[in-house]
Amino acid sequence: MKTKQHLFNGFNVTKETLGLYSAMQNLNRAAIKHIAGIIKAGMNLRDIKALCEDYLLKNGADSFWYWDVGAFVFAGDETAVSVSGKDYKAANRTIQENDIITIDLSPQKDDIWGDCARTLVLENGIVCEEIDRIEKDEWRNGLQMEAYLHKTLMNMAAPNMTFEELYDYMNDLIVKKGFLNLDFLGNLGHSIVKNKNDRVYIEKGNCKRLSDVEMFTFEPHISVPDSKYGYKREDIYYFDNGRLVKL
Repeated sequence: MKTKQHLFNGFNVTKETLGLYSAMQNLNRAAIKHIAGIIKAGMNLRDIKALCEDYLLKNGADSFWYWDVGAFVFAGDETAVSVSGKDYKAANRTIQENDIITIDLSPQKDDIWGDCARTLVLENGIVCEEIDRIEKDEWRNGLQMEAYLHKTLMNMAAPNMTFEELYDYMNDLIVKKGFLNLDFLGNLGHSIVKNKNDRVYIEKGNCKRLSDVEMFTFEPHISVPDSKYGYKREDIYYFDNGRLVKL
């Protein structure tokens, strides 16, 4: 019996391999949902980091691919900070009744990566489940912009587009809408590989086509001028018969 394969960009990838990557992303989404259900005012960011990593390891991950850190957690004005994983340390600060928290997860199992980030908003001590119901205009607008960028990606990305072309289009859109790209390297995402040093990025000068890699992340880290808050949403995407799909 032949194993069913998907045309994964220019690669033939088995249904089983696709399932392994999907499992890591499903684990990430479950972890964020779990943490969103227990976050409350007074919790320390270091405890939230530990809870995230414990959940990942107990529910399918065997390690963390990005500098051995499974959860990068920022709150308040730290959400606008962009830092390499090798320099990251969770801050000794507590969640406030009205606060903004970014969680970025990087589990792996047998070198199969997951990569997912979300910015959460607490108002009156409760996580806002619906972006449109966030009362603080600045926070609501930031998360709505993240959703808009990902929706735009789904509508415009094509297999023959280069990473540089995608970067130029999205960076121009970010600026046009009144936002800033906060990433410390200026990129908007990267390929999914086995070794973090082999990644290629959505950045200026990268002339590889999107279809030259199996999968890539889209993770704009944005803010508005003169704001102390940042927003991030990260998902993994791939092409299935020429159509972009979120993993």
